[in-house]
Amino acid sequence: MIAQICSGEIDLNQIQTIKFCITIKRDTITLSKDDIHLLSRTLTVGTIMQKHVPVNIDSMHCSTCMMGHVCLATGMPSHEVEQLDALVKDRIRIEKGEALYRHGETLNALFGLRLGSIKTQLEEANGQHQITGFFLPGEIIGLDGMIEGEHSSSAIAMEDSEVCVVRLQDIDEISRHVPSLQHQIRRLMSKEIARSHQVLLALGSMRSEQRLAAFLINMSQRLSALGYSSTDFVMRMGREEIGNYLGLTIETVSRLFSRFAREGLIRVNQREVKILDMAALNELVGKPC
Repeated sequence: MIAQICSGEIDLNQIQTIKFCITIKRDTITLSKDDIHLLSRTLTVGTIMQKHVPVNIDSMHCSTCMMGHVCLATGMPSHEVEQLDALVKDRIRIEKGEALYRHGETLNALFGLRLGSIKTQLEEANGQHQITGFFLPGEIIGLDGMIEGEHSSSAIAMEDSEVCVVRLQDIDEISRHVPSLQHQIRRLMSKEIARSHQVLLALGSMRSEQRLAAFLINMSQRLSALGYSSTDFVMRMGREEIGNYLGLTIETVSRLFSRFAREGLIRVNQREVKILDMAALNELVGKPC
């Protein structure tokens, strides 16, 4: 019953009388309605609202997944990819605004984003936070905690999302039969480090308009790799989140979007973005076209 109360299946406010007994080491304790209400609140605090979905024989696997060309199996021979099917034994569905994991929690798995979008952020005790990354389908989340063995950031769903759970102990086991798997993990860690360096470069040396232009180019390239349009897409993050990530105020981000639209670089309709002049964006950042 406690589990049902915590999950919301039973509403305590609709219960007129309740008496619940639990047994601990052969001693029976009777709980009142107030006791159970307090206990349910205690059990619920910090609980991540997630739904675990077991992977069965009829489920989508690594060898048949449409995200295989950008996820963990990138570049691996087909016969090795088939062996990766044993890696993913369950998936997790996360509602918008809920956490996949929190800073400081033990790292026992990596997560391949299958559906939706997720942001990672550092959180201060005063409620302030700094966004450190935005993740799209096919990308691996949790690599930043590999060295210390605990998550160094929190991962929050920006929309209803689903991830494949890749447990570290299973990676070690399967690596015995698929040596290239460890190479894949090192490649992904290297990619994560490179991404962090790009963020530092943007914050340390780029002007505000260069930061936003580089961000749009990066989103375009990543969406293109997923098979989506590289010039016409919907931003899953709001302008305040973009500003937080780029070290800019929301007013600056809004002003730059308006400026880019006025200059014919992009067309904007709320979160819908259409890149009209990719060459000009690259030139603004200082990259070759």
